[in-house]
Amino acid sequence: MIRHSHVIKTLLVLFILVVAPAVVAQTFTADHNAKTKIVSSSVISQDGNYVAYTLSVPADAFKENAAPKNLLYVLNTTSGVTSPYFTSASVSAVAFRPAKGTITFLSKAADEAVNSIYEININGGEASKIFTATASILNYAWSNDGNQVVYSVKETAKTPQTSLTYKPDFYEEEFGIQKAYITDLSASKKDSRVLNVSGSVYLMAWSKDGSKLAVSVTPTLSVDDSYMKQQVVIVDAKNGNVIRSLENKGKLGQMAWSPDGKHLALKAAKDINDPSDGRILIVTGDGTKPAIIDEGFLGQYDHISWTDANVIHFHASEGTASVLGSIKMDGTGKQVLFKSENHAITNFSRAANGAISFVASTPTHPGELFTIASSKNAVPVKRTDSNPWLSEIKLGKQEVIRYPARDGKYEIEGMLIYPVNYQAGTAVPLITVVHGGPEAHYSNGWLTGYATPGQLAASEGYAVFYPNYRGSTGRGIDFIYTSQGDPGGKEFDDIIDGIDFLIGKGIADKNRVGVTGGSYGGYASAWMSTFYSNRFAATVMFVGISNNLSLWGTSDIPQEMFHVHFRKYIWDDWKFALERSPIFYVDRAQTPILIMHGANDPRVHPGQSQELYRHLKIRKPDVPSRLIYYPGEGHGNTRSGSRYDFNIRMMQWFDTYLKTGNAKAEKPSLDLLIK
Repeated sequence: MIRHSHVIKTLLVLFILVVAPAVVAQTFTADHNAKTKIVSSSVISQDGNYVAYTLSVPADAFKENAAPKNLLYVLNTTSGVTSPYFTSASVSAVAFRPAKGTITFLSKAADEAVNSIYEININGGEASKIFTATASILNYAWSNDGNQVVYSVKETAKTPQTSLTYKPDFYEEEFGIQKAYITDLSASKKDSRVLNVSGSVYLMAWSKDGSKLAVSVTPTLSVDDSYMKQQVVIVDAKNGNVIRSLENKGKLGQMAWSPDGKHLALKAAKDINDPSDGRILIVTGDGTKPAIIDEGFLGQYDHISWTDANVIHFHASEGTASVLGSIKMDGTGKQVLFKSENHAITNFSRAANGAISFVASTPTHPGELFTIASSKNAVPVKRTDSNPWLSEIKLGKQEVIRYPARDGKYEIEGMLIYPVNYQAGTAVPLITVVHGGPEAHYSNGWLTGYATPGQLAASEGYAVFYPNYRGSTGRGIDFIYTSQGDPGGKEFDDIIDGIDFLIGKGIADKNRVGVTGGSYGGYASAWMSTFYSNRFAATVMFVGISNNLSLWGTSDIPQEMFHVHFRKYIWDDWKFALERSPIFYVDRAQTPILIMHGANDPRVHPGQSQELYRHLKIRKPDVPSRLIYYPGEGHGNTRSGSRYDFNIRMMQWFDTYLKTGNAKAEKPSLDLLIK
């Protein structure tokens, strides 16, 4: 029976703590990772007296392979007391029902076929089911009087008829459609009337007077359409008919009406080529063309909320920092209410009286709930402590680093976690963690998860580097365009430059550098283990790209890849696509590589991992390689067992090849027998 080193270390440290607690502090382990709870969302009541928030609680990986549960809790901002309100099942779409003072949410009991809208009193008690549709409700929004609800459901396509007992799957012809309906819950007869829009409904937003709705619609239910073709239409709430269509292009993340109903704000892309929905656009009166404001902002807007008829409050990212502020709808009068280099804000809600709730992680804590009593006095108060055991854990120091790119055009940002008890001047093994997208970025918050080694690696003597290479979000429109049309080029050179920076500082051992990442980060991992293989001692590739030619024919986002990544179709330049594929450079491969992939991944087909593995086995049989598929998982692992398994095997691979620098070491055992 094999005991994993993390578990042995945990047991040993616990023993020492019992004998001599003042001598040795406990460090972060895979078991800690597997039990970490995270506050995942929050919404504040209009009077600011209560905050409803969800707590993500992972399942026990040794008892069940299940997704985390999102449980409903409520904070009384006056007393500071938090209480569980609904913990029997997962909840989503938590909202305060206007004019009623109650909390509503979506949930489904284990024995139910579809979810429903539930309601619970602000003082707690039993939650009651107030509305159920014929299919699971995907999204809902209340009118300002709290009586009418607009909701969307997926209606399946008509089943093809056949005389045979056998039925094949008709790929992308059985999407069905997402329809939206309005129901008046105050009426004695709760009939639903359909919104007469052409296509599938995604976002829905009521005007304050309840006379109209902004609705985003796509031609089909394909993921590609949801990314690139959400068209905004204005609908008459009485008859469900379209009044006008807007001329928005590209990605769309949020819609919000001004309190006077004269303006509609979109959190959206600047244009069809913008990889992010991080701009603010305003539609005025009966206009149809959204106008961007604050176009020169060197950051990204993440959430918006109207304060009055002229002012918008926002949560934004600026590099590795998070910002809360306000801006007038013409782009003037911008004010920063709170800016922090040590809070990675992921969720934001504002009350009518100026009170704010938000969810943020910090370098020493996963996501927790914070509140700000007033926008005029922007001092955040941490309201939850979901993992009190963390106070007993010694963590590695985390800091923001900045370094020049080799072409001199940009200063690149990133985070570095030092090993626990790091001694200055000591060169240590380095794990480089590359984010996906590439339209994403790391903020200076909690950077440890099942696929991101963070503090787990720091506890075992590794430094961990998180680069925000060119094309990352949070640095403005120009920066996010810089990687387009150049996949695997200067964007990945930026990562190498960061590694060289850390080597030059005497922190990273040049002979013991590793890399990992998922999706586009998996592409980077494959690229580093082939094109740049002489620089890396070990690689862990997750749901990554190995062949851009076959990717285009198997991914569910080909149009998104064209508009915001490649900027040309592969058939216009086959050679270019091939030469930007890791398989093209397998002849350079000398890096031991662990490849892991969800067996049901629709975004990056599992064949992408198989292609790289097969090329390595045929062309480089002496290079240690292993391919692991996770049944039932897609573009990332969602369940407790597969996450824990990934976490353990990732660190086994790095311990075997990166820490030792020995590329000829025997591969870790396939057994995972943990006492």
